[in-house]
Amino acid sequence: MASFPASIRALLFHCFCLFALVLPVTAERKLETDSLNACQANSGFTASLFNLRYIPGDNSIHVNISAVSTIEANVKFDVAISAYGYEFYSLILDPCEFDLPGFCPMVSGNLDDPFTINNISPETASLVPGIAYTFPDIDAKVRVYINATSGPMSGQSVACLEATVSNGQTVDLIGVKWASAIVAGLALASSALLSGLGHSNAASHVAATALALTSYFQSQAIVGLVGIPLPPVVQSWTQDFQWSLGIVNVGFLQNIFTWYQRSTGGTAARIIDTLATVSVQVQKRSEPIAAPAMSLFNRAEAIMPRSLPSHVSSLAKRGNVKTDYGSYIVYGIQRVAFRAGIETTNLFLTGIVSFYVVMVFAAIIVALFKGACELAARARWMKGDTFLEFRNGWLTVLKGILFRITLIGYAPVTILCLWEFTQRDSAAEVVLAVFFLIYVNFGLGWASYKLIRIAHRSVSLHRNPAYILFSDPQTLNKWGFLYIQFRASAYYFIVPVLGYTILKAFFIALAQNAGNVQAVALLLIEAAALIAAAVLRPWMDKKINSFNIAICAVNFINAIFLLIFTKVFDQPDIVTGVIGVVLWILNAATTLILLLVLIISTAIVFFTDNPDGRYKFMGDDRTSFMKSQSQLSPNGELDALAVTARGDKMGGYGSGYDDNESLKPPSFGQAPHSRPQSMSRAMPSVGTASSSSTVQNDRARLSAEQHNFLPNNSEMRQTGSSSIHSVSRTQNASPWQRGAGYEP
Repeated sequence: MASFPASIRALLFHCFCLFALVLPVTAERKLETDSLNACQANSGFTASLFNLRYIPGDNSIHVNISAVSTIEANVKFDVAISAYGYEFYSLILDPCEFDLPGFCPMVSGNLDDPFTINNISPETASLVPGIAYTFPDIDAKVRVYINATSGPMSGQSVACLEATVSNGQTVDLIGVKWASAIVAGLALASSALLSGLGHSNAASHVAATALALTSYFQSQAIVGLVGIPLPPVVQSWTQDFQWSLGIVNVGFLQNIFTWYQRSTGGTAARIIDTLATVSVQVQKRSEPIAAPAMSLFNRAEAIMPRSLPSHVSSLAKRGNVKTDYGSYIVYGIQRVAFRAGIETTNLFLTGIVSFYVVMVFAAIIVALFKGACELAARARWMKGDTFLEFRNGWLTVLKGILFRITLIGYAPVTILCLWEFTQRDSAAEVVLAVFFLIYVNFGLGWASYKLIRIAHRSVSLHRNPAYILFSDPQTLNKWGFLYIQFRASAYYFIVPVLGYTILKAFFIALAQNAGNVQAVALLLIEAAALIAAAVLRPWMDKKINSFNIAICAVNFINAIFLLIFTKVFDQPDIVTGVIGVVLWILNAATTLILLLVLIISTAIVFFTDNPDGRYKFMGDDRTSFMKSQSQLSPNGELDALAVTARGDKMGGYGSGYDDNESLKPPSFGQAPHSRPQSMSRAMPSVGTASSSSTVQNDRARLSAEQHNFLPNNSEMRQTGSSSIHSVSRTQNASPWQRGAGYEP
């Protein structure tokens, strides 16, 4: 094999090194919270907005609050500070010592004036450990009991408030998102480039690894979609991979989606637009944090019916939980939308449109590459036979790419369509959900059905499923995305893969309010997937099997962790917090290892003179059955002879094996291993250029060797060259044009 040009090597090397540029950005030291949640029944103090920020640099606390109080008494604050469920500090504060307006004494009414507490004492500031400012996604909270010191409730708790603390450090980084997306995209593009250059063995290995890694990214993103309370670090880590589900925030598209929803009779959510006036609580614990405030608000509203902003009731039409005092709680799929800065009512269209935008860009890139290749060939900037098969059959390549994108988008499209049935954002969006759900499931289901029937046909005729699956270019290029990553005898494994995906989609989309059900279902599904992968080992070779089994094992461990997060074991909060950190470390390490494996293996392929030689040829004989002009001879003579020896029709298997006619018994009425009639029809051309004895000898050799991919070519050339050229003229110059397309 010829080595790759130095320019291509340098370009790929720099592209694959982009991930190394992802470095964390140091932010200012701060502690902040953006919501104040009620934590006891009949709490006398509730807040629809609460923003607090402590900045050690200027030694001050800035507070912006919009709250309702029904307390009329002198009070003291009993403050408890905890991290990862472990309470490590508590103190009693008298609000009169800080001159807090409205708190000394507390009075009934609205509190909606921002204020600042300056000159924090060094002793108080020293209570905060240094790690609290630097550890990413710290799981810390402050719980305050307001205890009355006068009046009829003296000595009792009249309110309980809880605030989750953040330091601004997070593992939800734009660099991680771009790096993972670029590496996966470049690997898929590299497999296409290798295939175009004729290195089919290397291309299939790179593609199989890239697809497995992309599916792992989607599995991590799906963890973030569950309706289970997740620790902050788990929420942030899974948010890094939501791009793999098509959840990408593009401003002008969000405006279009909002317009479309309103114009089709829907009511758009306004969560993102109202963050300046209303708090949004991102659920992290399994305790029902909204319920304690319900009865209180009824009493407060009777006293002050105009105390809340007029727009609070229309904040979000499809909220998971909205408290009566105005704050809004998100979890599950809507939690992911909120963290991505997407209105919950736009999430469905965001995911659907993202994948079809990718399809459009893929079509444009392939078309531009086709044009660039033709221009380079005419200008003699590259050899005339470079990318020859791609240039002759680029439409087939494009259709294969679009099919593969459909397979990659199967999980998110199914999840979002099913979820839309529970949201019903507008009538038109429900119709779109029905259409896309039927489209992807019917399309992939029909493709799987055709694959199985073709494989059965190959077994019945040739005792080997690989024969037709890999020798027929139409079958390979149209349905190969379903089975090329598996060994030939495991062609059927795409069916369990699709079943695994749709089962997960059903529980993720339709059980958002049943976290325990989701956790148990995912545990069983991932356990079945791990057992099937470890026992059947269906992928093409040992390395790809190990790669995928490792992914299944990590997914199974993640499912166990999700069950723990539901608190069905009634474990202490510190156990939940530690498990969240362990999940992050485990998945971060696995992601890094898998990325490095993919990057290094792909880079080595491009920097070696014989990419195919780096991988062992599969034991299912697929390489022997693949027909490629570039790997046989430049003028196609050997390929034409192989066509005759196999008894293919004059248009290749594409005219027979890819339609219903091909799945019927053969019409020539002979056993599978007898000489096909097409061979007999080709023989008269031999008689015009050779003697009768030569024709008989040639027929005998063809009959004896008709099941081999390459017959004894040297003898054939000597005794039947005229026959070879005659058959060659009946074939097209490229296997892409011999039934490789998608013509009806």
